[in-house]
Amino acid sequence: MEYEAIQKIYHNYSNFYDLLFKKVFLPRHKFAIKEMDIQPGDKILDVGVGTGLTLQCYPRDCQVTGIDLSPSMLKKAYKKKIKHGLDHVTLMEMDACNLTFDDDEFDHVVAAFVLTVVPDPVKALQEIKRVCKKGGILVLVNHFMSDNKLIAKTEKLIDPVCRKLGWRTNVALADLLDQVNLKADSCVRMKKLDIWSIVFANNTK
Repeated sequence: MEYEAIQKIYHNYSNFYDLLFKKVFLPRHKFAIKEMDIQPGDKILDVGVGTGLTLQCYPRDCQVTGIDLSPSMLKKAYKKKIKHGLDHVTLMEMDACNLTFDDDEFDHVVAAFVLTVVPDPVKALQEIKRVCKKGGILVLVNHFMSDNKLIAKTEKLIDPVCRKLGWRTNVALADLLDQVNLKADSCVRMKKLDIWSIVFANNTK
C-alpha cells in the first residue's frame, strides 16, 4: 500500500468513518486508554488518530498529540477538538513510518487500528518505540494474523482484496514484535472470539 493510495482510500472513508467503525473501534480504544493509567502531565502520542473518535477519552490533564496521514480525517478530528474544547489536544498530519518527533518525547504511545494500514508496519513500530520514553507504555490495538494455520492461510489469501479496502490481513504479532525487539506484557481480547487484540508493552528500549 502506497501513501497516495492510503490517503485516497481514507479520504473516501472520512465522511462515514464514524458511522462504520465507531461501535467496533471506540470500546477497544477506551479500554486501552483506561488501562494505561495516564498521569497528570503525561505526554501521549496517538498514532493514526483518524477522525478523533477517541479524543474525549483521554484525561484533560494530560497532553495528547494525534497524528494521521489523511488530511480529510484530520479535518473531522479538528472539528471534534473545537466542538468539545479539547485544548490539551494537538493534531498534526504525519506519516507514522517517519515521525518528526525527537527521541523519548512521549510518556506513552497508542497505535490503534493503524499497523495494518501503514506501508511498513515494522518501520512504524520502530518509530513508535523511538519517540516513546524508556519505561513508557506502548499500546497496539489491531487485528493480527491468527495463530491457527488454516485461518492464517485464509487471511493471506484475502490480503490483496483487503489492501484495496485500506488494510492488510497478513501481519503476525509475534513476528512484528520480534523484528523490533519488543515484548508484549499482555494481550487482551474484549470478547472470546474477538478478531481485534489490545496489546500492552513496556518500552524497554
